[in-house]
Amino acid sequence: MTIALAELASCFEGVIPSIITTVAADGTPNISYLSHVVSVDNGHVALSNQFFSKTAANVRANPRAALLVVDALNGLQYRLDIAFKESLETGPLFERMAADLKAASLQISMGSVMRLRAIDVYRVLAIRKVRSPVMRAAPVPGMAGERLKGLGMLASALAEAEDLAVLLETTLASLRDEFGFRPAMILAYDAAREKLTTIASAGYRTSGIGSEVALGDGLIGTAALERRSLRINDMSRTRRFGGAIEASGSTRENHTRTISLPGLPDAMSQLVVPLVAQHQLKGVLVIESEKRLAFSPDDEVAMSILGRHLAMALSLVETDPPETPAARTVGGTGAPAAGPVFRVVHHPIDDSVFIGNEYIVRGVPGRLLMSFLRIYLREGRREFSNKEIRADATLRLPDFKDNLETRLLLLQRRLQEKHAPVQVERPARGRILLVVSGQPAINDAPED
Repeated sequence: MTIALAELASCFEGVIPSIITTVAADGTPNISYLSHVVSVDNGHVALSNQFFSKTAANVRANPRAALLVVDALNGLQYRLDIAFKESLETGPLFERMAADLKAASLQISMGSVMRLRAIDVYRVLAIRKVRSPVMRAAPVPGMAGERLKGLGMLASALAEAEDLAVLLETTLASLRDEFGFRPAMILAYDAAREKLTTIASAGYRTSGIGSEVALGDGLIGTAALERRSLRINDMSRTRRFGGAIEASGSTRENHTRTISLPGLPDAMSQLVVPLVAQHQLKGVLVIESEKRLAFSPDDEVAMSILGRHLAMALSLVETDPPETPAARTVGGTGAPAAGPVFRVVHHPIDDSVFIGNEYIVRGVPGRLLMSFLRIYLREGRREFSNKEIRADATLRLPDFKDNLETRLLLLQRRLQEKHAPVQVERPARGRILLVVSGQPAINDAPED
């Protein structure tokens, strides 16, 4: 029975190393392990060419070779008779393999060592199953139809979401219900700071809302920088995200004014998808699993399509709605509410804010919170609009792509998580309502 290359998808996941055998001009054989092999189409494979000078020399003398690949799902082995076609140092296929290799090497802190020099493309002449006493595992039912159905339902739900909070909750819930993907997190991109900030997560011990990843840092930052999805399906021998993730806690946050990225301690598979719309990076979607080979190539394609929809939806919810006469009336005025005094400490150097010794937020969200509180104390006003925020030069919002909705949502969720005596509510799109329980006492800390 003829075996098609497409049937061997699990052999090219990098879980079990492949082996290539070549022969020198004098007939001397040479065997090498390969770090990366991909299926190009149904007639070609591509091999990473990093350190294998002997293999390369043999192939130039004798273009025929044998490639042994192993199915990571059931351990079955296949021999591919191949013939060298060409070596590539540029182009889409090279860039794809270079990004995959970089993602894998970052997991073991070798990002600066394992650089792809070239890829060798081979024509597949024949495929033969290697005899084995191991019984073949039952085939996994095709999931393409289910994935397509789930993707359609999710795209429809995203199109109906009218605000950022609903959009994010809908995405995470649909990933869980339609695809079985949990845990997951969504990070928004701040172009002015070249940082990715966690704005939503599900399935983790801690939410990590407000945690940051620098552009180009680890698997998440690399996917954002390269603007291509990255899939890792076996992390048993690797370090996550290019570095250990510390356990999150209030003590650490209060000391460092930083929030730990959420993580799955026993993660075996990760899929990171950049969210790009109209050539603009909007953020990153991250999905994890405790299972090996949890994400198939079809999953990667489906999530890449979702990423495009989500990126466009994020762009739409960032636009302010047309103001109505009712919306232009800023209400919620009156004397500040009575109640216990709570201390608010503001550090101007980074606009970090502490309430009752608990770190809340910093940067633009911190400036927003302090602006709301100062106006509340001065005027008794509790209601604000996106329009007036954008017109306030003291808030120093970026001139381009201010991501105001994202920053407001981050502030809202951090206040909720900390059960702070001041909360931010969104009574309508483009509107902000400050809910204060007690009397804020503001203290501007000296420069650190």
